[in-house]
Amino acid sequence: YSIKQRVFKTLLPYLWLTLASLVYALGFNWCYVPNLIGFGGITGVGQIINSFLPQVPIGMVVIVLNLPLFALGWKLIGGHLLVTSLFTMVVSSLAIDGMTALLGPFGPMEPLLACIYGGVLMGASLGVVFLQGATTGGTDLIARLLKLKLAWLPMGKLLMIIDLVVIVAVALAFGNLNSGLYGLVALYISTLVMDMVLYGLDNAKVAYVISDSYQDIADAIIRDIDRGVTLLNGQGAYSGAEKKVLMVAFKQRQIVQIKRLVKEIDPVAFVIVCEAHEVLGDGFREYKQNDI
Repeated sequence: YSIKQRVFKTLLPYLWLTLASLVYALGFNWCYVPNLIGFGGITGVGQIINSFLPQVPIGMVVIVLNLPLFALGWKLIGGHLLVTSLFTMVVSSLAIDGMTALLGPFGPMEPLLACIYGGVLMGASLGVVFLQGATTGGTDLIARLLKLKLAWLPMGKLLMIIDLVVIVAVALAFGNLNSGLYGLVALYISTLVMDMVLYGLDNAKVAYVISDSYQDIADAIIRDIDRGVTLLNGQGAYSGAEKKVLMVAFKQRQIVQIKRLVKEIDPVAFVIVCEAHEVLGDGFREYKQNDI
């Protein structure tokens, strides 16, 4: 790589993190604050403190409360994640306070619309942040730490579990049950969007095909759809007959081709199509160290 390419490669993640931080701040200021919707994490704690001390900016509260978490994270996950997370946390926190100072408070909207759009903006921004190997600090950082021990849990689900407690606390602080209920709706939407950003681009399915014409079907899938096929040994529980089971992983968009091809070769073939949370390997996503 040339020096210019190396500089661009280094700066590009920070450009994405800056954009995601601005979207995060916009979603919070536009959808959550004026509609008194409970938000999880350290930002939610900032909402609680701000409700009792309005003169204390939420962004500054977030920065102060994150310092001990970053000290813990430095020992457990190392420098790169902490540097990018510190950058994201500072930019998003300053953006929250800066938008309020420059643009003034946003007006309230229909709460359900606020939940939907707030959840989409927050989920999308957090998904981009995690894809760049960072967090926004707070419970995002806690979730990233827990992911080291609970690697099988999606990031969105981890965050949802942690944030539930904070949302309940925000509702109690506001003295408004609707604040917590709307917060749960927004949290659920943001979780779906976040996991879609993190894993949805690799959306794949797995098909199991049981047919006497298994070899013809396997050859056609390899030739026409360019997907690998694995032959599994099976046995009918009732008949005791030996069967070959084809297993093939494929992209979501190829499902129609797969079913059409199988039925053209063997109209009575038994086909089971399952959702694949994630597929790593040739033709799909590559595994990376500390993958989320």
